[in-house]
Amino acid sequence: MTDRNQPSENAQDGSGDETGAGRNVRLRDGAEEISQAPPTYSTTARRRVEDAEKHPERPQVRAGPQQSVQIDPAVARKIAANVDDFMTLVHEADAANERERDMKLSTAFKIYPKAIAWSAVLSSCLVMEGYDTSIVGSYFAYPVFKNKFGEPAPNGDMVISAAWQNGIQGATNVGEIIGLQIAGWVSERYGYRWTIISALIAITGFIFFPFFAESLVVFLVGEFFQGLSWGVFQTMTTAYAAEVCPVPLRHYLTAYVNLCWIMGGFISSGVLVGLVDRQDEWGYKIPFALQWIWPIPIAIGCYLAPESPWWCVRRGHKDRAERSLKRLARREGFSQRDADAAMALMIYTDEMEKQVATGTTYWDCFRGLDLRRTEIVCMTWMAQTMAGGAISGLSAFFFQQAGISAADSFKLGWGQNALGAVGTMASWLILTKVGRKTLMFWGMAAMFVLLLITGFMGIHTPPSTAEAWTAGTMVVLLTAVSNFSVGPVVYTIVSEIPSTRLRAKSIILARNAYNAINIAFVNVLSYRQVTPAEWNWGPKAAFFWAGMNAIFTTYIFFRLPETQGRTYAELDILFENKIPARKFASTKIDTLAKGTEGAQKEQADRLAAPAGSMQEYT
Repeated sequence: MTDRNQPSENAQDGSGDETGAGRNVRLRDGAEEISQAPPTYSTTARRRVEDAEKHPERPQVRAGPQQSVQIDPAVARKIAANVDDFMTLVHEADAANERERDMKLSTAFKIYPKAIAWSAVLSSCLVMEGYDTSIVGSYFAYPVFKNKFGEPAPNGDMVISAAWQNGIQGATNVGEIIGLQIAGWVSERYGYRWTIISALIAITGFIFFPFFAESLVVFLVGEFFQGLSWGVFQTMTTAYAAEVCPVPLRHYLTAYVNLCWIMGGFISSGVLVGLVDRQDEWGYKIPFALQWIWPIPIAIGCYLAPESPWWCVRRGHKDRAERSLKRLARREGFSQRDADAAMALMIYTDEMEKQVATGTTYWDCFRGLDLRRTEIVCMTWMAQTMAGGAISGLSAFFFQQAGISAADSFKLGWGQNALGAVGTMASWLILTKVGRKTLMFWGMAAMFVLLLITGFMGIHTPPSTAEAWTAGTMVVLLTAVSNFSVGPVVYTIVSEIPSTRLRAKSIILARNAYNAINIAFVNVLSYRQVTPAEWNWGPKAAFFWAGMNAIFTTYIFFRLPETQGRTYAELDILFENKIPARKFASTKIDTLAKGTEGAQKEQADRLAAPAGSMQEYT
């Protein structure tokens, strides 16, 4: 082990050592050893570092249209003051950063099948949630439920009034908001796994409310309590998926969250189609009873899963973080040297973020550089519902109000979910080629066109059979396009944009912005727009949402940065340098070592100085 008062060989010559003895990196607070292997990085990276060492304080350079950025040297010095062997930490972190950034997709699948599997286990919570929320949304158009809880409309049909629809959905959203906030505090202390397990236990009891409800009041209370658990699932699963995999797999596992929602909706549609002709109370109780199937097996899977290594690093559990890394990768493709380098990258990123913004509270999401990141994730998630999601979310109800029979509407809803699943899986292929921003922007533009066509189908009142079916088909296509673009890519964006220390809380704030706009705006308007007893706009409601789509599409064009292929350390550097959104994709980050040369030299000189002369460096 390198003595604290003696410089290492690397510290003396200022360069990386590919063949020398192992190095240990210790934080000033006495945290345990995290590296026993020598730093290793490519020849290209070595040339970049050697060139940078000749000009330690060289300003940012521009080569043609590209801009090159680096870590702020002042931030590097602060990190060095908290780390004993800063040079080794930087070089190992840079090696891990380059390995992760340049890793081929086939290699990632080969090395990290266990990370994929564990992420899928935790994300299955959203299959359950997608099932639950789809059941509730469809019940407003479900015959036996309307006959039990509805009231006569002017046309003689039994309907759930817009006030009750809005109230039930609003209660769910309020429960989700509270659950989300609680999840942020609980997960910071106990980790993602135990937070999810607690929510699974709670929802097992909450299901009794809607199952035994004899009035809409009890049903509403049940939806509120279920919303508490749903809020936990919405964020913990996304944050976990983003933290257990390398860059090439990140968009697959985060976008898979959207597929889980769709799978849940697909299952619920099948259940409802199978029971739509049943006239007794079990026609709506059986779908609720099936919810009890999910929690126990998912909770067992969560218990067995490794905790996020990033969470372990943030909490100072370095040994546990290393064990998690090894459990997430195959031993054949992930050596001890790889584990040491990955640990160095996480510690380097964590230390960098602590020096830029020290806090980890909700308030810190709105301070300094994190304010921009919070704004982006909140607006991006709101765009998911404001771009036309309100129409597709009411598909069965909308189909019936457009003149389609109840049986046909639920069959269309089933097909709608199947197309959504195909769309999400197709997005996995194109996300690697076009990037996050491009896919979201053009997806929203296509949804704008479909909304206009849907609106034109409602100009005649009532619409003809052909117009009703055309409007219904446009809604199905709208959902397919959404689940090919906006739906899955939102989960990738909101998990990549925040800093690692504020990721869970930033995702929570973004999801709560989504829930808040649903409560205050979307739910209030959407149900009234299509309900016969209210405004009765029918397909013409799509014109309104086309306008909303245009506003958010403009925002995405100007404010959303491209994050494809960037590690979390690189994203931190880009935000720290205040790179405009339009230049994120073209801005280069040569190495993580660039910008740290002065801090490395100062620490080497400080360690090499005689004990009596150490005061001049303090």
